[in-house]
Amino acid sequence: MADLNKLTIADARDAMRKGDLTSAELTDACLSEIEGAGALGAFVHNTPDLARDQAKAADDRIKAGDAPDMCGIPLGIKDLFCTKGVASQAGSRILEGFIPEYESTVSQNLLDNGTVMLGKLNMDEFAMGSSNETSVYGNAVNPWKIDDRQLTPGGSSGGSASAVAADLCLAATGTDTGGSIRQPAAFTGITGIKPTYGRCSRWGVVAFASSLDQAGPMTKSVRDAAIMLEAMCGHDAKDSTSADLPVPNFEAMLTGDIKGKKIGLPKEYRMDGMPDEIEALWSNGADMLRDAGAEVIDISLPHTKYALPAYYVIAPAEASSNLARYDGVRYGHRAKLGQGDGITEMYEKTRAEGFGDEVQRRVMVGTYVLSAGFYDAYYNRARKVRALIKKDFDDVFAQGIDAILTPATPSAAFGLGEMENADPVKMYLNDVFTVTVNLAGLPGIAVPAGLDAQGLPLGLQLIGRPWEEGDLLNIAHEVEARAGFVAKPQKWW
Repeated sequence: MADLNKLTIADARDAMRKGDLTSAELTDACLSEIEGAGALGAFVHNTPDLARDQAKAADDRIKAGDAPDMCGIPLGIKDLFCTKGVASQAGSRILEGFIPEYESTVSQNLLDNGTVMLGKLNMDEFAMGSSNETSVYGNAVNPWKIDDRQLTPGGSSGGSASAVAADLCLAATGTDTGGSIRQPAAFTGITGIKPTYGRCSRWGVVAFASSLDQAGPMTKSVRDAAIMLEAMCGHDAKDSTSADLPVPNFEAMLTGDIKGKKIGLPKEYRMDGMPDEIEALWSNGADMLRDAGAEVIDISLPHTKYALPAYYVIAPAEASSNLARYDGVRYGHRAKLGQGDGITEMYEKTRAEGFGDEVQRRVMVGTYVLSAGFYDAYYNRARKVRALIKKDFDDVFAQGIDAILTPATPSAAFGLGEMENADPVKMYLNDVFTVTVNLAGLPGIAVPAGLDAQGLPLGLQLIGRPWEEGDLLNIAHEVEARAGFVAKPQKWW
């Protein structure tokens, strides 16, 4: 079988069960591809020896007939997940040299299912960014390219998106705080799902904004997303926000039957200046769902316009609290001190050297909105807006809407460096269609659905009811089938 690294999870699983393929062969194919893909900057810590050992164990398990669906599948793990014995830096200098003595619950769940870890993937520092340009490792690069112009793979899970789109691995883990799975998935022509808040444990995932962060899979198809999500989920007593709910067989729910489903189109997502291509893609998505027998209904989510400002108060506030633990005392980077420097100087110098500009910006904003005199004016008000945004969704679902269709991003991937020195708010606007989902704690999925005039991928987003990932995946599966997106980037790396 040629081009093993290009297989989907489902195809690789079936081939391994039939004996047509081993995990060792699959893993070697991916490792070989990673070796030649340095120009993409996707993998930042490679673990080839560990991967080969895990592949051998997976092959033994498959032969013994004791193999879950994910057994033997080679994955990339976002650098935000703590991995035992493997560097875990969250894309930041301040965690330089940090090698955890423990495994995050999500990556442990995947290991328990027999997966193979190829290495750690690039990301925006502490998951703060929409372009993977704030990483201490340098940019991850989108495998899609226009002429000589290098494009962003999106962020913060840019390394994950790039690696999956370039077939360096069969799938990857991502995290999504305001769109960090769905936006890079849309920019690179892959599928990414953010499950309901609490569906995947946050234990062992380096925290950015604890009430928003959620792990999810980034894959080559909706079916793969269903298979991998089931392996990642499950109640975890170590995470107080983890839901004690049974995990369904998501793949079995991909029936393709969505007749009678009610799909909402929110009028507030028609933004001023939205490109015609995005508008056309959205309209085309609605037509696909109608053709599949769904009923498409115009809906209103009236507080949508306040979502970005509320998000960019709440997320930095939580970040400033979470990042206070990085002080250079117990682990990670510590600045060299001058004569007479005390503990305060050590904190100041360590954080100034260890945190990048974007992280410092968000920490300062967060500290400001939590400070005396501003807490009520900013943070408390943002929390109230968040409650109204959640109520908008609750009201719509109470009216019988099964899922909501929107664009995933306001544009296709932009060039690396194009927004670097611009107003940071322009970068934040990339999250305009995705942050509401995090604020409301809902599941959302991005599915590739077309190409723009330059030949770059564009994605559609579907937002589902809480805990109804199976239903959401089934609707997304139908969109995927009707969109027929099979385009791949031409190899230049």
